[in-house]
Amino acid sequence: MTDVLRDGIGAELEKFKVPGVSWALIDGGEIVDRGSAGVVDAGRADPVTPGTLFQACSISKPIAVFAMLRLVDRGLLDLDEDVNRRLASWQLPPTGDWQPVVTLRHLASHSAGLTVHGFPGYAHDTEVPTALQVLDGVRPTNTFGVRVDTVPGTQFRYSGGGTVIMQQLLEDVTGTPFRELLRELVLDPLEMSSSDYAQPLPDESHARAATAHDEFGRAVEGRWHTYPELAAAGLWTTPSDLCTFAMAIQSAYAGADGALLSPELAREMLTQQVPSSDRIGGLDALGLGLFLGNSGATFGHSGGNHGFKCHLLAYRDTGQGAAVMTNGDNGSYVVQRAFATIASSYGWKDYPADLDEPEWPGLDELAALEGTYELRPGATFTVVRDEGRLSVTFPGQVPMTFAPRSHGSFGCRTADTVLRVEEPGKALVFVQNDEEITCPKVA
Repeated sequence: MTDVLRDGIGAELEKFKVPGVSWALIDGGEIVDRGSAGVVDAGRADPVTPGTLFQACSISKPIAVFAMLRLVDRGLLDLDEDVNRRLASWQLPPTGDWQPVVTLRHLASHSAGLTVHGFPGYAHDTEVPTALQVLDGVRPTNTFGVRVDTVPGTQFRYSGGGTVIMQQLLEDVTGTPFRELLRELVLDPLEMSSSDYAQPLPDESHARAATAHDEFGRAVEGRWHTYPELAAAGLWTTPSDLCTFAMAIQSAYAGADGALLSPELAREMLTQQVPSSDRIGGLDALGLGLFLGNSGATFGHSGGNHGFKCHLLAYRDTGQGAAVMTNGDNGSYVVQRAFATIASSYGWKDYPADLDEPEWPGLDELAALEGTYELRPGATFTVVRDEGRLSVTFPGQVPMTFAPRSHGSFGCRTADTVLRVEEPGKALVFVQNDEEITCPKVA
């Protein structure tokens, strides 16, 4: 299988400008294959190996939830208790005269109605905030404070901010730093020896780590960003260790002797809490910490930090699964194709065959979008081409980068804002907070 994947993925890496990829496969309840292709850094010849470290990005979340559930198993936490009763160093603030009640179940299923979808990370030469500063949205944090603005428990709304609340609660309840706590509760017991919630990554691990790359295949300055939001995005790991984690869930669900989690809570993890948007492999609902597909028969999670893309998917009952990790912003296309090859080769049941095809705009298309647009009377913004992206300047703001997301759509990494092409060269649609404003081109 390694040769089949390596031969096929080599061309995909070049096509999508992704320097490297690593994978591990589960079959029959054990890891049966580990492989890799490409290089650690586009500027060097060092190959990716199965032991190369990648940022797990949002796959950090289900492992953090697993640790939380181990404390529920011990009777230290209650899934349905108001988190403010257990938070000591920070409190979820009221919204006006309303004090929302948010539980660990809400946080673990992304149904808490919380803000802050994800985190852009911190460049190597910038100050890194504490978790408390992230929750409050104060300097040097580069995201807004975490707040409730939707009724908790009513619908899916992905919130990395909510996972940071869980991180803080675990530290408050145990008195143990999160990195140390996760090693004690999950990483050491499962012998995930290549995994560490270490931000920034210690110098002694740099030689093993893959460099992050942008959508053009260029190395990120400083090699990668730092993520103090440990539970949400801070894990460094390998595909083999992620597969080890998936097998621990399979074992716990089956009630195997020595499993780290009770079968009751493992079944809670794999029981739908809310429907969600679709993920790789047809995952379209949320359990606790994990996305679910095929009525809970499959589970997993995707991840995307700046310059890293990855995915974990496993079957609940058949002892199958895989993890694929890449070091490029376009890595999701490589990951999708790797999973399709694995699913076909191992006869995965009900695995969807559809693949996303990028529709990147050409330079002429981008040039046609340059100009000044009217947001409202007396307020305009300017758009200029920045290689394959758009640099957009709103009134009183520094330029913001908008990258292609899908055909005719550009999104900003640091704000939940989209520009959609309405009439090329004539108008753009500004999309933010569920509002759409058609902005005619005026110059």
